[in-house]
Amino acid sequence: MDRTAVSRWNGETLREAVGWAIATRRSVRAFLPKHVPREVIESILMVASCSASGMNMQPWRVHVVTGTVKDVLSAAIAEIDDDPARAAELCEPYDYYPREWSSPYLERRRKVGWDLYGLLGIAKQDKARMHAQHGRNYRFFDAPVGLFFTVDRKLQEGSLLDYGMFLQSVMVAARGHQLHTCPQAAFLKFHRQIAEILDIPSDQMLVCGMSLGYADDASIENTLVTEREPVSAFTTFHDKEKETKV
Repeated sequence: MDRTAVSRWNGETLREAVGWAIATRRSVRAFLPKHVPREVIESILMVASCSASGMNMQPWRVHVVTGTVKDVLSAAIAEIDDDPARAAELCEPYDYYPREWSSPYLERRRKVGWDLYGLLGIAKQDKARMHAQHGRNYRFFDAPVGLFFTVDRKLQEGSLLDYGMFLQSVMVAARGHQLHTCPQAAFLKFHRQIAEILDIPSDQMLVCGMSLGYADDASIENTLVTEREPVSAFTTFHDKEKETKV
């Protein structure tokens, strides 16, 4: 891949292609069993490896699970997840979400949750169906490919910023192959089990998991499109000099 190559596409086509890939990236929660060739996975990861990182540290490590290995891992996690006592003993390697939710994040969290459950017809009091739906995370929502991302424990917060860019690049590059993804923090509390099954060294910390495959467009949950705030809501343009008092 020539990273200095001039684009073969004109400006408008290029803008549309890049914009389409970013804007159509969303968390898909139902996949088809259609096979994803290894060369396609490698192509996606190769493109994503061009992501920016401080001092070109490239802190990412990727573990790809398919076939029997994926099934064994999913079964091991589901066994613990279905046992409240064992699940309560688990802890996450780092705090992904805030310890105390506040506005506007609390409202956004609730909305996406109830929008999804509403589509699936799951009532607020139906704890069993909520648990079953959440448990589909651990089957990668039936995607044929599961990805786990780890980082060297010696690295600091800056490397997690770099990692976010890498994860976004994986998901956007997947769109170029008509594939979809679902990034999953749900795997974090099972980091010890995942490390044991995949023989991940102890100096590596789990960042997140991800499902990869072809979306099942017939599944109602895949009609969920989360809302985004307008640019004016999160951007301040500093284009005028402040008046100074004499």
